[in-house]
Amino acid sequence: MRLVPTVSIAPFEPDDRRAFADLNLAWLVGHGLLEPADEKQLNDPETHVFARGGEIFMARLGAATVGCCAAIPHGDGVIEVAKLAVDPSAQGHGIGRKLVHAALRFGQARQCTTAMLTSSTKLSAALRLYESLGFVYCPVPADVPYLSVDVYMQLDLTGWVIPRAARRPGRGVRRDTPA
Repeated sequence: MRLVPTVSIAPFEPDDRRAFADLNLAWLVGHGLLEPADEKQLNDPETHVFARGGEIFMARLGAATVGCCAAIPHGDGVIEVAKLAVDPSAQGHGIGRKLVHAALRFGQARQCTTAMLTSSTKLSAALRLYESLGFVYCPVPADVPYLSVDVYMQLDLTGWVIPRAARRPGRGVRRDTPA
């Protein structure tokens, strides 16, 4: 049996700026998806995330930062899950799921009723994660600022419960569904 160190999820700190950019640049460049709108968010999260009332969550294994995910309010009860990244060396241990859970909790704490995200069909592992969390595919809005986006998904946060460790690990459940 292989022991996996415990991952901790914590809010962004100023020293996380480089890790946030590097983790995201790795997958954006690696999949040929980097666009000017990405660079703006990565270079200036204060304006594009925090000034809008958002948060960035960082995943740490010991002293190493291995993942990140932003939660960005869009008004009208909508929270965007954005810039999810997990270092390839740490993938496959549920870190991405924990980061998305943190973003969804953040949205619920701010009375958001809908979570949304944009993505690309090139990111099949991420899409499987979002599907497993209950996100559903919707038409891509015309005002999306990314040319490479060909996926738009939403999740109804009304009644959404982030699972406790005692529930089936890694699965979200509806409040009206027996545990």
